[in-house]
Amino acid sequence: MADKVIPLADQRYVARVPIVPLNAAPPTGLIGDALGRPLRDLRISVTDRCNFRCSYCMPKEVFDKNYNFLPHASLLSFEEITRAARLFVAHGVRKIRLTGGEPLLRKNLEVLVGMLAELRTPEGEPLDLTLTTNGSVLARKAQALKDAGLQRITVSLDALDDAVFRRMNDADFPVADVLAGIDAAQRAGLGPIKVNMVVKRGTNDHQIVPMARHFKGTGTILRFIEYMDVGATNGWRMDEVLASAQVVERVQAELPIEAIAPNVLGETAERWRYVDGGGEIGVISSVTQAFCHDCNRARLSTEGKLFLCLFASHGHDLRALLRGGHTDAQIAAAIGLIWQQRNDRYSELRSAGQAAVGAESGARRVEMHYIGG
Repeated sequence: MADKVIPLADQRYVARVPIVPLNAAPPTGLIGDALGRPLRDLRISVTDRCNFRCSYCMPKEVFDKNYNFLPHASLLSFEEITRAARLFVAHGVRKIRLTGGEPLLRKNLEVLVGMLAELRTPEGEPLDLTLTTNGSVLARKAQALKDAGLQRITVSLDALDDAVFRRMNDADFPVADVLAGIDAAQRAGLGPIKVNMVVKRGTNDHQIVPMARHFKGTGTILRFIEYMDVGATNGWRMDEVLASAQVVERVQAELPIEAIAPNVLGETAERWRYVDGGGEIGVISSVTQAFCHDCNRARLSTEGKLFLCLFASHGHDLRALLRGGHTDAQIAAAIGLIWQQRNDRYSELRSAGQAAVGAESGARRVEMHYIGG
């Protein structure tokens, strides 16, 4: 019998086949990791492909026409994603975010949205179901996503100036089309809409105040994200990070703002509101103010590898269990054991000078396009 050929693109990150505990108790929804952090947020990547080539995520010199993306047979089916999500919900997940790559490039994504929208917590409540997109096809998809059950949407937009935006997405995509997508999402009721701006010093930091002015008073929440050292292909340098404190100072100098309390435990964004009532902004200090201590997020890659940290170098191969004839109870028990052993806190260790920047014990860290933000 001929050997089975496994595409190299499917082996890019180390993944362990999870241990299935014997006689494990059913999920209670109260599970905690080794540091006492609950499991509340699941981010699901539905594709590793994107039509942008942003330098901080998928630089064109790496992700060119010869790059081997994951073969379709490797991707989790919508049924497999929904089954896995149901088991995570049993462990306490209350929020699911669909990511990519660019998730709207996954064909018939609204079908998956509809399947996930039917899930309920043990108390019978619907999940908080949201999605992050670059907005390139949002104008065409917004209403269908809302009709399928998507509740909210986050759009990545790094500049309001068209020339700057085209340089950053490196696909010559116009900012007007993303703004049209945001307007379509607003009309469809996918709000409150959040807009994420990755701030890179010397590249787009002069766009901070124009972006704030544009979205002030619209009901859209603009969030500024520090340029992160995710993966190894983006050439990250600390001198290109503009601290969130400086972002706040720039906005404050033009548009008075005041700090407000977080909405929920584990929220990554520090919230600020305009003093005149014009809405709010957020800052995500992923480099200068690590928030590992209350991180309650798990990440499922497009081919079913579970990652416990955005900066992880290895995952846990849930697809092997989903396709290996295991029962829901067995897979739920495996997920529970993985989470209970979790002790990841890369950003805190980096801030304390105890973690290598750009590598983790020589292992290859997961890339942003593969696991989502």
